[in-house]
Amino acid sequence: MNETSVDNYFAQLKELRTGSDLEAFGESMRQAGFTPMRKFLDEFRVYLRAYEDAECGAAAELLRRAMKAVPEPGRMSPSWTYIWREYDGIVRTKAQIFRDIPASSRDGEWQVLLDNPFSNQNIAVYPGLTFIEAAYMFAYFRTELANNEYIRLQKIATVITVSGADSDGLQPIASL
Repeated sequence: MNETSVDNYFAQLKELRTGSDLEAFGESMRQAGFTPMRKFLDEFRVYLRAYEDAECGAAAELLRRAMKAVPEPGRMSPSWTYIWREYDGIVRTKAQIFRDIPASSRDGEWQVLLDNPFSNQNIAVYPGLTFIEAAYMFAYFRTELANNEYIRLQKIATVITVSGADSDGLQPIASL
């Protein structure tokens, strides 16, 4: 690892090509400990949030490299036991979304909705997203979806937003 990129672990992963390079990288990550591994996983997540169609193959390849370099991140922290399964689900789901929704239909506002119709828990809605943000959120939540839950990725055709601070129009009830 060179001195200039010693703090950007994800950038280092992008540069590695051979199995022995991946092994050396993985060994250095294991020796460095929790904090560098956490930084690496955070950098990887930032990438997963932002990549677009053209990078689907690169994302899958980077995940393959990371899994080879650090096959069991859960040994460093139990919270990372299933991190590669989560990241794999995100990569696969985003690829499917990119295949299913043509680029010409991606402008405008999007939202992600999570619900469990057999529960008294509230519906979770993430509104006001760009397509790329919504694709990531959908993929992220999709990885841990229970059998009786569902998730929706929706493009908003019309939206009206009113806040209680608006001085004209409908006013909220001040007190009952």
